[in-house]
Amino acid sequence: MNSPRYTLGISSYFHDSAAALVQGDRILAAVQEERFTRQKADWRFPDHAIRYCLSHLPDGAVLDRVAYYEDPGLKVRRMVEVAQTRMPTGARLWPRMVETLKCLADDLPRQLMQVAGDPGRIVFVPHHRSHAASAFYPSGFSEAAVMVLDGVGEYSTTTLWSGDTNGLQAQAEISFPHSLGLFYSAFTQYCGFKVNSGEYKLMGLAPFGTPEFHGKIRDELIELEPDGGFSLNMAYFDFDRGLSTTGPLFEMLFGHPQRKAAEPVTQLHMNLAASVQGVLEEAVLALAKSAMRRADSSNLCLAGGVALNCVANRRILRDLPGLKGLWIQPAAGDAGGALGAALEAARNDLPSRADRTVGDSMNGGFLGPGFSDAAIRAELDAAGLIHEEVTDPEIYAGLVADALAHEQIVGHFHGRMEFGPRALGNRSILADPRGKHTLNRVNQSIKFREGWRPFAPMVLAEQAPSYFEEPNDSPYMMLVAQLRPEFCGPVGLQEARAQGLHGPIQLQHAVASDFPAVSHVDFSARLQTVKPGVGTRAAAILSAFHKTTGCPMLLNTSFNVRGEPIVCSPKHAIDCFLNTELDLLAIGGFLVRKSAQPDWVHAKIGRMRFAAD
Repeated sequence: MNSPRYTLGISSYFHDSAAALVQGDRILAAVQEERFTRQKADWRFPDHAIRYCLSHLPDGAVLDRVAYYEDPGLKVRRMVEVAQTRMPTGARLWPRMVETLKCLADDLPRQLMQVAGDPGRIVFVPHHRSHAASAFYPSGFSEAAVMVLDGVGEYSTTTLWSGDTNGLQAQAEISFPHSLGLFYSAFTQYCGFKVNSGEYKLMGLAPFGTPEFHGKIRDELIELEPDGGFSLNMAYFDFDRGLSTTGPLFEMLFGHPQRKAAEPVTQLHMNLAASVQGVLEEAVLALAKSAMRRADSSNLCLAGGVALNCVANRRILRDLPGLKGLWIQPAAGDAGGALGAALEAARNDLPSRADRTVGDSMNGGFLGPGFSDAAIRAELDAAGLIHEEVTDPEIYAGLVADALAHEQIVGHFHGRMEFGPRALGNRSILADPRGKHTLNRVNQSIKFREGWRPFAPMVLAEQAPSYFEEPNDSPYMMLVAQLRPEFCGPVGLQEARAQGLHGPIQLQHAVASDFPAVSHVDFSARLQTVKPGVGTRAAAILSAFHKTTGCPMLLNTSFNVRGEPIVCSPKHAIDCFLNTELDLLAIGGFLVRKSAQPDWVHAKIGRMRFAAD
């Protein structure tokens, strides 16, 4: 009998570095480096994440191989070629390129050798193949079309694949500089948000606007072909020549300078967001049709940063003819590339199809660190916090549900941390979605972010069809769904505008549903569906909340404040609890009530409020 073989996947040196450990197609661990270093989207070599993943090796087991998520030689070649062929303006790329060259040519080989110990154990998996593997192998499909859309890998920006029991076969490719990811990022930057992290804000801004620039974008910036092919008019973009995504002609096209981060969001920005979102959806839908046709499949898997656009994902489910199954890698960005590289390198470790995992193998996304109650108790004692231990799970869920029903806001920390950008219950802030003031309070006093941004609902899966139109099955929070009309308020976006209201905050507050903290101005919601007893303890809390209040959903947002990664350790959770207006910390088997804490805790909160004012 052959011994189990273990593969470590690594991504680094661009955005959101990570590590993942697999045994064949069984995923043992996966985590982003940012969760340990507390540097959001940390791009450095993931030493902490690697140490965590290797802690999941069984006693006596050794690492068989290390898989890196791209070919650094090809990436370096592309960067040099671009800088040389775009001279003299391409000279602006050289300072950043020199830093990247040092990382990839000098630091990376040494760091990989330190982990692997033998150059023969190091495998380089091309960037888009890593993404494709992260989408197909955990999906549970025996065959599927696979679509990868991102900014850029080595050369590829868009790839289509077919996957079956023999692995992945490339079907089509679009190369740099023509990129849907960078196309969308250009508008993200122009509207005043940060590239590589603000794209979800642009997506969230789109429902406030009207697509008045749709035609101009199609006429001037991007050419879409019926078969899914596309090309950008590079005269308007600068990402192939400089450090900006947009060029001077971009501002001239829309008649306004780029918005600065501190400047107000205007109707122009809302309309631009609506316009580019619509164009992106058209391009994605055409590519998805092409992917399914080329693969001759009714199943589709998605990965790459563009796959985090849950509005476009809904468009695929709603409008793609012949689609029977859709699976989206929840860690769709570069962090997921570490997992895909490991799975691709390990795919031949299983001797037969019968040995392969059946169904979704992502373990609900809960692949990061977990902590014992003993470790949690030690951190609570070290922080000087008064806490109560509740050993009965049913009583625990009922106590938290009761606090939520009394409009308390809860930081929930339990089990293994989520892999990817979405908090799915184990590192989540929870609240009653029905209160009109909940949205303001969580945005302003806990998350410290823009007041117009709604939160996601966590909904009992069996109740979701009663409250949301299809598609309403979304365990990884990767789809948007519409509230059913009976739960939408009498004032819509048009009526709010007719009342003379302007700006996203005014409009968001005027257009309210029965669940104002989790529905957007178009009565959509970024949905997460859960089943009690599966995945996260938060589902049991939600079930108890439903029993108490009749409401089968909770507000769910990531347990962090703006600018910081999701909390990883008990100490991170305690720090967030003490520095925000969270009412209750539900951590492991313990409950920590803000109202029960010593005077120094309340004094600290008072000073924080004074500083905020």
